[in-house]
Amino acid sequence: MLQIFENEQLALVRQTARKFAKDFIKPHIMDWDESQHFPIDLFKKMGTYGFMGMLVPEKFGGAGLDYQAYVTVLDEISQVCGSIGLSVAAHNSLCTNHILSFANEEQKAKYLPLLASGEWIGAWGLTETGSGSDAGGLATTAALDGDYYVINGSKTFITHAISGDVAVVMVRTGEKGNKRGVSAFIIEKDTPGFSAGQKMDKLGMRASETASLFFDNCRVHKDQLIGKEGEGFVQALKLLDGGRISIAALSLGIARGAYKCALRYAHEREQFGQKIFGFQDVSFKLAHLATQIEASELLIRQAAALKNEEKKVTKEGAMAKLFASEVAVEVANESVQIHGGYGFTKDYPAEKFFRDAKLCTIGEGTSAIQKMVIAREISKDV
Repeated sequence: MLQIFENEQLALVRQTARKFAKDFIKPHIMDWDESQHFPIDLFKKMGTYGFMGMLVPEKFGGAGLDYQAYVTVLDEISQVCGSIGLSVAAHNSLCTNHILSFANEEQKAKYLPLLASGEWIGAWGLTETGSGSDAGGLATTAALDGDYYVINGSKTFITHAISGDVAVVMVRTGEKGNKRGVSAFIIEKDTPGFSAGQKMDKLGMRASETASLFFDNCRVHKDQLIGKEGEGFVQALKLLDGGRISIAALSLGIARGAYKCALRYAHEREQFGQKIFGFQDVSFKLAHLATQIEASELLIRQAAALKNEEKKVTKEGAMAKLFASEVAVEVANESVQIHGGYGFTKDYPAEKFFRDAKLCTIGEGTSAIQKMVIAREISKDV
């Protein structure tokens, strides 16, 4: 961690997260990865450590931590397993944070303690088959019928779609393409007409559960609406500004994990009578990767500092996510290369970091979307 951000509280948070990852995650990562097992019990245990409600105030049962501490926890966990880091990020920054940021007091009092304790796991639904980056083109609809909204349609690529106890979903209540035509609802798992599809078989992040959500005349009481009708799209965009810090922190952890195993291997592996770190091609490569990782953290910590001050982070969050995710892919790729043939086997962790890293450039806005957001923001400076 960059020393300019170190303090006693962050040091304790880091130590706790690091020990948790070592004791409860590291022994199981390949078993979970190969079987695509989503370890629900692990997340309930995380709740007792405060990791499931990091940003939630103590009055709602959360840990009441700030974004710097949140980044630190994600970094440490993701250094060991990107899948678990991804699920922690999705639960905290999307479902839980949507309720924390935009729900009324009654909704917060009902759901936040359950989510922060890990008793309930949260999902968040925006993406659809026909609207990924085009988030305004939602086809799932909600029509008001008395005191209930009747929802029909589906969501795809939803983290915790099967195991989630509650989901925050964005659906169309107005005209397609109208930013004021989307609303957000809290939907509990056992709601009639609400179901999940089969678990997706993924390249990486395999222990983080992903599936589709389906709505078949799903009747949701109007009390489950978050904010006012038509505010869902704006809520989602504001949430994604902060959510990009989460994915950036996830990327940082994966990059650091891949770098560490490559550095260790370079000091163990001998060729031509010397450790391979002694070859300039390897040592210079690792020097470059170390620099990229430090730069990533600076961008992330800057965005987190602004978020703590409740300032706008649209540009800074996008920059951090864009840079850190691309660095994670680069570091993971080079880690495999430094390991040589062994990097292509499951006997070494490099191949898993390689598989996990790619999603960071896609989830919560592709790299192209981040560039679009950044370009829009910097144009305001002209």
